[in-house]
Amino acid sequence: MTAQATAKQEVEPLLQHLPDDATLEDIQYHVYVLEKIRQGRADVAAGRRYTTEEARQRVSRWLQR
Repeated sequence: MTAQATAKQEVEPLLQHLPDDATLEDIQYHVYVLEKIRQGRADVAAGRRYTTEEARQRVSRWLQR
């Protein structure tokens, strides 16, 4: 999707790929995942990311608590 795409335009292809019997909960989940991917890509583009080693160190500290 382009940067100028509206939220509705971003969701339309998703709705076309979901089965006709998809529930509102299914749709909400897929929209949530798309938004998280969009946010992640924006973070990477802005340099907000961790190397694999940095991520391992952070997770290791969380698990020690």
